[in-house]
Amino acid sequence: MKTLIRFFSIILLVTVYSSAEPAAVINAKADAAVKVFTKEVKGGKEFLSKVAGYLVFPEVIKGGFVLGGEYGEGVLRVHGENKAYYRMISGSIGFQAGLQKRSYIIAFVSQKALENFIKSDGWEAGVDGSIAIVNWGAGKDISSISFEKPIYAFVFDTKGLMYNLTLEGTRFQRIIPR
Repeated sequence: MKTLIRFFSIILLVTVYSSAEPAAVINAKADAAVKVFTKEVKGGKEFLSKVAGYLVFPEVIKGGFVLGGEYGEGVLRVHGENKAYYRMISGSIGFQAGLQKRSYIIAFVSQKALENFIKSDGWEAGVDGSIAIVNWGAGKDISSISFEKPIYAFVFDTKGLMYNLTLEGTRFQRIIPR
């Protein structure tokens, strides 16, 4: 039985790790997403330079009708340097309908929150850390937010229509890009 479990675990790991985009592609898409973020969000560039670190998920696809799912690959940046690559994945059941592509920047305001995220093995939003979601509109000034929570998720560059905006239960797992 243990051999069978190991076999399926190895198959799953190979599938998971081989499916990630190349690091250069993730980095280029993340750079483009950060440019959009700093263009749409007044004070965004300064904000990102002050946080302990941030995840950039440039293309997150969410879709469903009653049963739904969400998937995206991104990079963790600390002091402007790419440190590690992650995937975000979630599944849900309930009142939801649509298909949408959007970008996320998840900012770790506190060093402790960043360290807890890095040390974790399969971090889950709402279980391992509470994320305050900011659905950002063009032209708003980021200085209008009082940052009392340790982690903020900015949703921007949304295309499509999807009812249901939550990161609760979303898992973040480290990946090794091709």
